[in-house]
Amino acid sequence: MSLGKKQELFMRLLPRLIDKAHELGFEIRGGDLFRSPRVFGYVGESKGYGHKRSGHKLKLAIDLNLFKDGKYMSETEDHRELGEWWEQQHELCRWGGRFNDGNHYSLEHDGVK
Repeated sequence: MSLGKKQELFMRLLPRLIDKAHELGFEIRGGDLFRSPRVFGYVGESKGYGHKRSGHKLKLAIDLNLFKDGKYMSETEDHRELGEWWEQQHELCRWGGRFNDGNHYSLEHDGVK
């Protein structure tokens, strides 16, 4: 599947992820979605913060900051139920809890998560 088609798929799946988070009782504050190469470098280039092979650089990842009863849920374990649900939505869905980045939700492209 082309990068463009994966970006479209990601945007189609993203509202479901947000709805599921609300269904689980979370409020959400958005985190990183796209990391511009002007600031963060291109895929494979380390510039700024974040992994040099980040799905954010491909418009295929988002960080969701979850809150419950006004408390920021900062631990990977806090995201487990949502992350495992996300992984079941499509064979390309990846959850950052598998690589120590619990609030990261993405689609894989050429090994980039």
